[in-house]
Amino acid sequence: MILLLLVGSWVYCILILVAARKFLVVRPPVSAAGIGVSILKPLSGLDEGLEDNLRSFFMQDYQGPIEILFAVRQQSDAAVPVVRRLQALYPHVASKLLIVGEPPYPNAKVWSLDQMMQQAANDLLIMSDSDIRVDPNLVRVTAAEFAEDPKLGVATCPYRAIAGASVWSRLEAVGMNTEFFGGVLVARMLEGMHFAVGPTIVARKRCLLEIGGFERLNQYLAEDFMMGKLAADGGWKVILSSYVVEHRIGSESFSRNAAHRIRWARSTRRSRPAGYVGQVFTNPLPIALLLVCADPRLWPLVLPLTLLLRGLAAYAVARLVLGARIDWLLLPLQDLLSFIFWMAGFFGNTIEWRGRRYRLHGDGTFTPLKTD
Repeated sequence: MILLLLVGSWVYCILILVAARKFLVVRPPVSAAGIGVSILKPLSGLDEGLEDNLRSFFMQDYQGPIEILFAVRQQSDAAVPVVRRLQALYPHVASKLLIVGEPPYPNAKVWSLDQMMQQAANDLLIMSDSDIRVDPNLVRVTAAEFAEDPKLGVATCPYRAIAGASVWSRLEAVGMNTEFFGGVLVARMLEGMHFAVGPTIVARKRCLLEIGGFERLNQYLAEDFMMGKLAADGGWKVILSSYVVEHRIGSESFSRNAAHRIRWARSTRRSRPAGYVGQVFTNPLPIALLLVCADPRLWPLVLPLTLLLRGLAAYAVARLVLGARIDWLLLPLQDLLSFIFWMAGFFGNTIEWRGRRYRLHGDGTFTPLKTD
């Protein structure tokens, strides 16, 4: 049985190579025909590198109408002075800061996005987290993709994880750049994009309103996944954009990093149950080690072939698709950690997010737990 799982993992590595090649042949359009764009930035606190992250959105090379909307819960939020400073430095860029108050939705980010969408002047929305940094071409490229296809409703921007100083941050970046997005590419190749993922998503406002708006998404932890799924179910086209953003994940302690990984695993298991089980094939090295433990005589064949295929797949995704560097020494350790957290994701139904605890439900929704 372990051998069958390992062979499946080898096949999966080959599928990643093919899927990466299919993605790389896509060439982005060049003209957006002046389509209006509203950038929505939900903020909470002073993230590492926040000012440089936000500054990159003020420096877009785009000829059409563009505005940037920011949302915080309270005027006292540490992100507010950063936004005000950037607004003063770039007065020619239309921007607005919204104080949205405490969220009535379980998902606070969705509440902020909802409030910003109501204020947005344009139909095309770029929803981007505070830890994202871009070059001046983001709006031009993504707007051109939507201008070219009126049936396009939602686009996921691939992201290149940039690690902070801690080893846990570096390990997570290796996993994001070599493992996670490999799965997205394979799903895109085999069944098309019927979902959206990640910290930067582009969507038409009328598409979001058609699927019920953010009110429809407010109880989901993986609101990005559901946004793409509902759009696809509603007849809109969903794509993986050709534009790659930088995801600045910052430095975290082991406890915070572990809590983040557990939250992600438990959420994914409920959003995509079958896909989550299939993730067993995404970490061939731990399976190979289990097989060698069961029969040490197999190591001369099993370990070299596994390392070769895993290395090729990692290179194709990280270097060729995302343009990220690979810390090869950390890759085996990350694969082992990923396998452990994947198994842990099958247990438990509570998570911690921004200082509060929530209970996850089988349909992917979540509710806050009462505190004493």
